[in-house]
Amino acid sequence: MNFYVCLLQECTNSIPKLIQYANANNYNVVAIPINANMVPLDPHETDPTYPGTLLNAVDWNSKMIFMLSDVDVDSPSPKLREHSKKILLRDIAWAEHLQNAGCVMKRLHGPNIDNLAEIINAKTKGNWFIQVPISNPTMGSFEHRKDATEAEIAEAEANDPWTWWNSLRFAVKHSSKVKVVIELTDLDHPSKETVRRWLGEPIEAVIIPSSLFVRNKSNYHVLQKSWQIIIGHLLAARANIIISANPNDMFISQYADYLRKLASDNNDTHVLNSYENLLEIPLQPLCDNLDSYTYEVFESDPVKYKLYQDAVQAALIDRVSEKDAPKKLTVVMLLGGGRGPLARAIFNAAELTKRKVRLYIIEKNPNAIRTLSHMVQTLWGDKNVHIFSKDMRDFSPPELADILVSELLGSFGDNELSPECLDGALKLLKADGLSIPYKSTSYINPIMSAVLHQNVSQLVSTVPAFDYGYVSLLKNIYHIDTPQALFEFAHPNRVAPIDNTRCKEISFTAHKDCVLHGIGGYFDTMLYKDIHLSINPLAHTPGLFSWFPMFFPTHPRTLKQGETVSVKFWRCIDADKVWYEWQVSTREAWEHHNAGGTGYHMRL
Repeated sequence: MNFYVCLLQECTNSIPKLIQYANANNYNVVAIPINANMVPLDPHETDPTYPGTLLNAVDWNSKMIFMLSDVDVDSPSPKLREHSKKILLRDIAWAEHLQNAGCVMKRLHGPNIDNLAEIINAKTKGNWFIQVPISNPTMGSFEHRKDATEAEIAEAEANDPWTWWNSLRFAVKHSSKVKVVIELTDLDHPSKETVRRWLGEPIEAVIIPSSLFVRNKSNYHVLQKSWQIIIGHLLAARANIIISANPNDMFISQYADYLRKLASDNNDTHVLNSYENLLEIPLQPLCDNLDSYTYEVFESDPVKYKLYQDAVQAALIDRVSEKDAPKKLTVVMLLGGGRGPLARAIFNAAELTKRKVRLYIIEKNPNAIRTLSHMVQTLWGDKNVHIFSKDMRDFSPPELADILVSELLGSFGDNELSPECLDGALKLLKADGLSIPYKSTSYINPIMSAVLHQNVSQLVSTVPAFDYGYVSLLKNIYHIDTPQALFEFAHPNRVAPIDNTRCKEISFTAHKDCVLHGIGGYFDTMLYKDIHLSINPLAHTPGLFSWFPMFFPTHPRTLKQGETVSVKFWRCIDADKVWYEWQVSTREAWEHHNAGGTGYHMRL
């Protein structure tokens, strides 16, 4: 299903009429108990009072979420446990008869999940939506009790529904068919960290009871500000909406309209949305020639080239005074011209500052050279510009540069080998010349993302997937701790001997119980003075989307609140390649990933 707003009702006299009523009020899915109108207490009853022909096959699959009977197959009572299992298996058999790829929803009752997990693992059709309260509902009751003891409160905090879900997740082997439906109640306002942690889960939907709505001054039903923020975070993670309302509620269309608007306000929409949570092997422009589509995606960034233009503008003003501007020429070398956006930024900076520049564009991609040559003929005929089809490391310039400009950063700052490239291009620069950018710093932090883990696991049969670093537009993630600086590279690098290998270990602390699925990788770069670009989540440049973060996977481990986790990273180099190795440790060292660069590496 695409994004949907679902109407949940506990009973109905007619499923077709309920669907029609829901559609008329701006809902495109309904959720009802599967045993609506079914004899409820006889576990051997297999004939519901509604036939399979009530809807066509497409509607059973696309317009219905079946709520399985609210029974506890892991009850401590053997008799109740067996009775519950018979009822649940009866429900599942009927759901599989009606839906060949549909969805069933089951409420999670507590930490005991073994029998439920066994049933889920045996079910082959469709998806399981596991209904879990966002936090322990009893916590909300303590706000109204004066007699609650510290022991009672501590016990309620320890009985965290997320841990129920986490136990089930491991028991079903992180199956991509098992997703979570988060249930809100008017008794409980979860903490900010609780909400943030759920964002790292495979959220299917959020159940919003109609009791959360209040009337505003215009007599229209809205959510209080605190609930707007909580639900907004979940909707931003692409959660669908399930509204629970009574059959006689007259305002269900207002709820749907309001939440559709809230979803629209909290969903960032841009041309790269289709890349969310996808795993891509990072580009290697040093050894591979980029295609026109890739260039076009980069060129659509509204922020990057303006900041580069600002940096070149400031550098030109600092290097050439107003008095010398009419006669002094600044030599700029663009290392990697692509299809020309950085060249345009340099020309714009020269025009705005009224400084004279001679621009050398060094580009190794012969296909991009054709586009650049066409631009010289049609757009830049009056510019002092020269194009060379060369690798910057092999280029012998007719003169040395005052300024080197490049954008070889990649998602991790150095994963497109900017240190090796810019060190190799050092011979092109005057002794007092400068580099834009002049410094890049990589950052890492541990993250939880069940969706990314599932995506990595799907690749295991074809590649050593846990030994790769991926580029991904991270969407469904929980930052276990804030990013910290890892490796730094400065340019021009005049320190001899040049050594671009690195090794560093950083400690992080889990703020809540969670699962570590991997390491997030980011960078920021200083272009000139204080002009910088960043994809570090703590200081992300607004509107910048040229670079997605990186994701370095690990095998999942549960962390306890307050637990310290150490992440060790290596940047290794041999005659042919550069690669990263990474290892996580808590009380003991975990797997060492990508030893010797046998998985992901950057070819020199």
